[in-house]
Amino acid sequence: MALTRVKFEEWYPDQPHLLGALKDAKNVIPTTTGYTYFNDKEAISNSAAQNLIRVFPAKFGTQTQLFAASTSKLFKYSSADLDLDDVSKLSGGSPGSYTTTDRWSFTQFGTKLLCANKQDRVQAWTIGSSSNFADLDASAPTAHYITVVRDFVVCARDNSNPSKVFWSDINDETDWTPATTSQSDTQIIPDGGNILGITGGEFGLVLLERGIHRMSYIGSPFYFQFDNISRGIGCFAEGSITQYGQITFFLSDDGFYMCNGSQVTPIGTQKVDRFFFNDLNSASLSNLSAAVDPINKLVIWCYPNNNDEQALLIYNWQIQKWSRAIVDVDFISTGSIPSVTLEGLDLYSSSIDDLTTSLDSRLWVGGNYALAGVKDDKIVTFTGNKLSGEIVTGDIDMQGNSIINLARPLVENGSANVSVASRIAPSDTITFPDYVSPSSENRVPLRAVGRFHRVKVQPTGDNWDSAVAIDLEVNKLGTR
Repeated sequence: MALTRVKFEEWYPDQPHLLGALKDAKNVIPTTTGYTYFNDKEAISNSAAQNLIRVFPAKFGTQTQLFAASTSKLFKYSSADLDLDDVSKLSGGSPGSYTTTDRWSFTQFGTKLLCANKQDRVQAWTIGSSSNFADLDASAPTAHYITVVRDFVVCARDNSNPSKVFWSDINDETDWTPATTSQSDTQIIPDGGNILGITGGEFGLVLLERGIHRMSYIGSPFYFQFDNISRGIGCFAEGSITQYGQITFFLSDDGFYMCNGSQVTPIGTQKVDRFFFNDLNSASLSNLSAAVDPINKLVIWCYPNNNDEQALLIYNWQIQKWSRAIVDVDFISTGSIPSVTLEGLDLYSSSIDDLTTSLDSRLWVGGNYALAGVKDDKIVTFTGNKLSGEIVTGDIDMQGNSIINLARPLVENGSANVSVASRIAPSDTITFPDYVSPSSENRVPLRAVGRFHRVKVQPTGDNWDSAVAIDLEVNKLGTR
């Protein structure tokens, strides 16, 4: 009898699995030593008047507010009754409608939540006093993208020039008129194609189709300097851009990258890039969205795949490992809600026992950022039940025909169902039989004969936390 321990290493779908890379890591999150669970979506709002396409939080002092957008409306989440109230710009004394758009861009500047929709003037909401959005100012631009760089509100791309960047006066989001007394100005970026997004902070990054420019404040008389830090590597889809700290993540036409403002680094090369482009329903590229899960140190891309599913591609930037998930959600973002009292939990569930989101979740504390999104006309958070995880190993080759008789899953606070697909030649069809459940002693009886064995593991148990490996009893078979 030979005992073989197979660790759950990295998922590299772009690599040949004859070399041992995991074949799949589905509905799980990568960790240093293995994989942990990923939670399903959970609705936290009532239905809006329209289907939603975006969600965004705003915070100032002790106040936390959550907003959502449809193609033509803006809504505010009410923690008092979970309704999504129409707070669009007033028209004739009632909330009106905006010009239809496929995507909104949000940012916060002090007490102001600002948003752009490609068609109307930048909209503004003052935390603590506004009851409806309104035009930021009569001079405010129409823009595709909006962010904050140092002490300036910065917009990019209007309908007259797809390569234009323009910014407000210093510490004055209402002044957009260039003048001798104002630092407001514009810049046309002549190379790199159309602008597809912009991120901010101490410096700005302008992401174009075929390049990236860094936007740095230099003071009078030019105010900002634009340096090309990437020529040829640009952004493939506006919805792929997301930011954490000073790191911007995005999809280029050849795969996934991150940029720290001076260096552009590939993160998906020979790992997941080919898998993604093969899995993506390219006709629905405009529905791509990206967000950061600050709790689990993840950046996640949500996209429609070729199986008519909403797929998540998950990257842990600290340990540089990938996984994936299938969740029925339309758009992902980072969200935050006001704190919820014990009595307030009645709004979310009539019984604490039926409450899917754990009472220990940071979500209830209020003001904490967490992964969120929208599904149809509701806001969701990823605090629901644990999704059914699935980890599939690469091929286990004992240098000859062998038989697997037994498996012992190594799953913290749980166990796993196991299935083994065995074959004689690499070209043989891979077929997994039904899962075999573990005994109370964590033993999974098997009988799988072949030269190449691929093991599929489904972690089980309400409290399972980390799947790290599986021990297999493998015996070589004699030859004639």
